[in-house]
Amino acid sequence: MLLQQTCATLGRAVIPLIAPAIVADLAINPALVGVFLSVSSAAGFLSTLICGGFILRYGALRMTQVGMLSLGGGLALSATGWVGSFLPGGFASGLGQAVSTPSSSHLLGRFSPPHLAPLIFSLKQTGVPAGLMLAGVLAPALVEAYGWRAAILVCAAICAGTALALQPLRARFDTDRNPAQPLTPAAIRGNIVSVLREPALRLLCFSMFSFVGLQSLFTGFFVLYLVRGLDNDLARAGLVFSIAVAVAVPARIGWGWVGSRLIRPDRLLALLGVAMAGAAALTASLQGDWPMWLLVLSAALFSATAVSWHGVLLAEVARLSPPGRIGATTGVVLSFGDAGSLVMPLLFSAALAFGDSYRIGFLIGGLPTLVVGLYGLRASTRGG
Repeated sequence: MLLQQTCATLGRAVIPLIAPAIVADLAINPALVGVFLSVSSAAGFLSTLICGGFILRYGALRMTQVGMLSLGGGLALSATGWVGSFLPGGFASGLGQAVSTPSSSHLLGRFSPPHLAPLIFSLKQTGVPAGLMLAGVLAPALVEAYGWRAAILVCAAICAGTALALQPLRARFDTDRNPAQPLTPAAIRGNIVSVLREPALRLLCFSMFSFVGLQSLFTGFFVLYLVRGLDNDLARAGLVFSIAVAVAVPARIGWGWVGSRLIRPDRLLALLGVAMAGAAALTASLQGDWPMWLLVLSAALFSATAVSWHGVLLAEVARLSPPGRIGATTGVVLSFGDAGSLVMPLLFSAALAFGDSYRIGFLIGGLPTLVVGLYGLRASTRGG
């Protein structure tokens, strides 16, 4: 699951990370990057909303394979170089990548000891920063050597290869699949209602919306911000991004340990919400003449908060889920995250298109995390 999470993140991150090269080659408006991210997120929203029934019917591992093939196919379509191909390509990629987390949560929820769940889920979720680091190093190097189309195709091949590599494990880990599981709209609607009816899960839904929304701005616009907003070259910006994301690996494990041993997970998530709002404000204050180490430090603070909370939140979702429905419940909660990564890039793009301002975009992204964090602190204090 760590491997598939790494490759899924690589596939989703590659186009935003090499966006400066694509924008320059095709002579398009940088604000269109936000449109691509939103199309991908809209597909992810749809995928996570309905994937729970498919996971129960066909098995978590099978759906992981289907998702990785869809992600690879969407990337290959985008690599054609026709501007219009990025929309269907982004949609197919979003459909596929979004399945990876509900599927892996379903599997880990079956095998993880409850008291270690925050740590185990956090270990698995280190695949996200690992994939971002891999993308930050691999993609710019491939662009420089072979061009942006080749970079996308290599990542597409990695995704397809991951789907094939998982095949020998399917018989062992999909033993709980139920071929009679209904896939009707009524079943999907009932799953959504059951999640939103529970106050703790409802708060996790809104936390997911704000946290993923802000993270999508970091992964989707930070390199573009350094290059076009602060006049850094692509190689330097990619290096800053990769170093910063590397911080998320120990940070995710560290937050998982803290949530398992020291602080209640709900309170920890609230504190992280407030902290990532501060990191977004600091990012908005960056200046082009700042030294390299200061850029890295600022980005690392952003990464340690807005890119490092996932394992704790997903373990909370698994703990609160009805028996046997971890994947379905996780899918609903994650759909709010995809909604956040749809809305926030559009708002960021509006700030670029109408105000020519990256700074305002990051401030907008930090506001919902501040609100959710403060509300979560109040709720966790009332709950003891």
